[in-house]
Amino acid sequence: QVQLVESGGGLVQAGGSLSVSCAASGRTFSYYAMGWFRQAPGKEREFVASITWTGGSTYYADSVKGRFTISREKAKNTVYLQMNSLKPQDTAVYYCAADRQSAATMRQRLGALDAWGQGTLVTVSS
Repeated sequence: QVQLVESGGGLVQAGGSLSVSCAASGRTFSYYAMGWFRQAPGKEREFVASITWTGGSTYYADSVKGRFTISREKAKNTVYLQMNSLKPQDTAVYYCAADRQSAATMRQRLGALDAWGQGTLVTVSS
């Protein structure tokens, strides 16, 4: 089992940048695909980005493509989401998730992923 803890959220102005991190514990972390999801007030949780356990492939929601970058550092058991050119509509609680199956299908398997973090709030002011 993998335990996940997010950090790095905060308040940033539109157009700015912010990075959030997800620290994982568990010996098998390296073999999990990892992803970031977000949930804005009054909205459903949605996929943001995912990365394969090798780090060789990444997937992004159209709304963040070209602005956000997901990466992982196996030595530190950590996954990152670098967010640039932030917009007010990016305001949400950001959650990381782990999946033993596939980074490519995480967006469709939101309800069946293996582990979730507690979330970190990102607020983008206009």
